[in-house]
Amino acid sequence: MIASSWELNFNRGKFLEYHWQSKPLLMRNAISQFKPPVSSHELAGMAMEEDVESRLIEYRNNEWRVHFGPFKSGDFSRDQPWTVLVQALDHYLPAVAELRKLIDFIPQWRVDDIMASYATAGASVGPHYDNYDVFLLQGSGERLWKLGQVCDDTTALLSHDELRIIDTFETAEEYLLRCGDILYVPAGIAHWGIAQTECTTFSIGFRAPRIADMVSRWTDHLLEQLGSDAFYCDAKRTMMTRPGEIQQSDLERASAQLRAALDQADSNQWFGELVTEPHYSLPQDQDDVIQALSLLKDGFQAVELAPAAKLAWQQDAKSILVFANGECQRFDTSVLPSLIILCHDWRLNASDLDTALLDNSLVALLGYLTERGVICVT
Repeated sequence: MIASSWELNFNRGKFLEYHWQSKPLLMRNAISQFKPPVSSHELAGMAMEEDVESRLIEYRNNEWRVHFGPFKSGDFSRDQPWTVLVQALDHYLPAVAELRKLIDFIPQWRVDDIMASYATAGASVGPHYDNYDVFLLQGSGERLWKLGQVCDDTTALLSHDELRIIDTFETAEEYLLRCGDILYVPAGIAHWGIAQTECTTFSIGFRAPRIADMVSRWTDHLLEQLGSDAFYCDAKRTMMTRPGEIQQSDLERASAQLRAALDQADSNQWFGELVTEPHYSLPQDQDDVIQALSLLKDGFQAVELAPAAKLAWQQDAKSILVFANGECQRFDTSVLPSLIILCHDWRLNASDLDTALLDNSLVALLGYLTERGVICVT
């Protein structure tokens, strides 16, 4: 397993204090003796798969053009520099998914996916900014990265239906990345990568839910708890002399009743459900699920996290809430030791669970994770 022998060569504490969501950081030789887990030919092959999301971007005749996969081999024969990008490659290739272990000092529920790109010499996807943090890990070849200004929704973009290209890029720094180098770019920082040679890059992106989505999910959860029989009330109000007026006391009374309603929220499970929702469909073969459940009963060697799994947990006073691909279920606290190991090592060996499997709660947890497509049973 690559994560067992590769480590990031930098101070994690200082990174979180001075750089995370604050300012970029170049990490030279961040992974010693790094060997990309996928070649350019394998990456091109993935872009030809029907179920894999991929794009090809080129700059031709003074305009940015984007083409969407699946591609054919002839699509890669072009007389202009081009880049092919494969989204969520970690969902399909366990060796790529292992790269997520390198940044396990950040909660795994914050990780979105790993996008991989192959570019010919001179190719680029244009100057842009993202609404998420990203670690840009250089694979083969060399890529020059330019960092620019801080951007937001007021930043001027070129008119384009599919790409968000910054109209005016203001270069502040430049870094040439070679194999094993990493450039961390916080959300909102303009960046522009230009391949100096044929190269591959792995982009480890981090999910940040929109505040609007959090408000919406929290409100929906609260409304389910309030029911339909709670109404505004104004007992012992003063006599009105101007019947059409909404008085300040009416507004204060309404605000007080809203605050009282909000205080009734007795669970924060909406957050775990939101941040573990998959961004991509996770089809499951029901026969495979039945076979896996049978293995859990009749004897298995190990369970492993599926590459696309979104798993998180939350502890309260009496139980453990387990979030699996957007769903939530409550378990006894006895499952916590095994759950911690599974989230850390991505694997539980049956030989290590001989005693633990006598616990019905753990058996129920493994069944739940199997049905949600979070673990694979062997």
